Amino acid sequence: DDDIFSRAFCENTEKLVDVHLFALAAKYYSLSNLGVCTPLEDVLEALKGDSEGAMGIKPDEFMNDKKSHEVQVMSELVDSIANYCGIKQVIDIGSGKGYLSSFLSMQYNLKVYGIDSSSSNTNGAHERNRKLKKHWRAYQSRGKETLKRQSLEMANDRPVENEINCKTINEELLNNANSLQNQDQVIIQDLVPSCGFTEMTTLKTSTEMEADSVTGAQSHETKLSEEVLDIINALPVDAVEDFSSSHCNCGELCEEEKVQRKMTSLKTRARKSSESNLYFPLTSCITAKTELNDIITDLEDCMMVGLHTCGDLAANTLRIFTAKPEIKAVCSVGCCYHLLSEQFENPEECHDQVWGFPMCQYLKDKGWCCGRNARMSACLALERVAVGQMLPTESLFYRAVLQVIIEEIYGVTKSDRHVGKTFSKSSSFIDYVRRSLKKLELDDSKLPDSCIMDYYEKYKHRMNELEAFNMLKVFLAPCIEVLILLDRLCYLKEQENIAWSGLVKLFDPVKSPRCYAVIALK
Repeated sequence: DDDIFSRAFCENTEKLVDVHLFALAAKYYSLSNLGVCTPLEDVLEALKGDSEGAMGIKPDEFMNDKKSHEVQVMSELVDSIANYCGIKQVIDIGSGKGYLSSFLSMQYNLKVYGIDSSSSNTNGAHERNRKLKKHWRAYQSRGKETLKRQSLEMANDRPVENEINCKTINEELLNNANSLQNQDQVIIQDLVPSCGFTEMTTLKTSTEMEADSVTGAQSHETKLSEEVLDIINALPVDAVEDFSSSHCNCGELCEEEKVQRKMTSLKTRARKSSESNLYFPLTSCITAKTELNDIITDLEDCMMVGLHTCGDLAANTLRIFTAKPEIKAVCSVGCCYHLLSEQFENPEECHDQVWGFPMCQYLKDKGWCCGRNARMSACLALERVAVGQMLPTESLFYRAVLQVIIEEIYGVTKSDRHVGKTFSKSSSFIDYVRRSLKKLELDDSKLPDSCIMDYYEKYKHRMNELEAFNMLKVFLAPCIEVLILLDRLCYLKEQENIAWSGLVKLFDPVKSPRCYAVIALK
């Protein structure tokens, strides 16, 4: 009840008088409590068609834990949407160093164009592609050598009468080897030793493995080590040949020749796949008026994705999606709300500009404005604070006292320059102030050390107040984020060409605080 929550503030002074009620109100109006999100599991279930998914590359080999978590979850969803829409082309907006793009390409065989405004990011993505190719070849080579060694050991340990002759290979099962998950037997590149052995190495389904563990009938199967399984899983999906589509008449060939021909085909396809499936990094600044055809010459039916698109880029991604008929779906996770441009923040600015907030007509009609302080607060991470990852109180205190110094000593109330991450490089408060003044191009010679420390001592006793104030901002953060996200969702609901749109919580908010995706399908 709004009336109840309003009691958290004094009616006359409008000051906060009931912190507990304030916290309850903030929780009540958070996205997790409003019931407007669609569970990720429901979305994946609805999108599930004939897609069997992919097994394979572990993203934590190429990126940190946070990025690995984000890429793994989002790429599975993107692949499901792409399969549902019957598309193979993906445009990654604000692709950065290409973590998501390269994973989508290598793991799911999607044709990905990664667009970033920073040439250094694009160049870094090119270099990363080069390293991935090198790693990919080494990965396959290591698997080949490991498997040969294991096959030799297995052959020496196993009685001759139990060896499997290639004539016993079930041709019918081979003809159905269309995926890495649903087959009873698959032939994987380099799994047949080339040193005269006729034994076939097979992978079993989880059902077979469970049955064998109960009956103890595993003596005829090769037990692959975890390392070899990782290597097998790392192969692209199309490294497994679809034998049923072959028009070659192999009726007169002996079984061994059939296997050799198929293995040659597998090696060729896997090599081409591993070298060609990396994505295409492009440098371009994306705005709401960007013509994708000018950047991507072979634009076809595709979907647009963005993993932590900064400021206005998240809003512009949705605008491009609604305007371009070729883009059939969008999955966008925004961030950096403090960098959003606001239509009603500075009324004197031009009104024909395309703004980041608000997007929907509902809030435009109300002339809604958040303001920079509110948008800055929306970037705070309540879930991280809740598990003990506290706010950087000391650095915030340093910055607050610095603000007082530059206003009182230098008379500066506004500057286009930024202090940046000076705190982490400073050995003391005095060092912090002097470094900051240099960045702001202010003369620090007129400010003795004693004066700097006087300011520090004057406000030191208020550090607890500052921490309490920032904790209140943390409580309020989800409510402000709700406003921004619902504005984007409402914008999509106002469009006539959208079949479905929703908000989906993709990530663990402790690992990745900006965890909500805006998803829509034409």
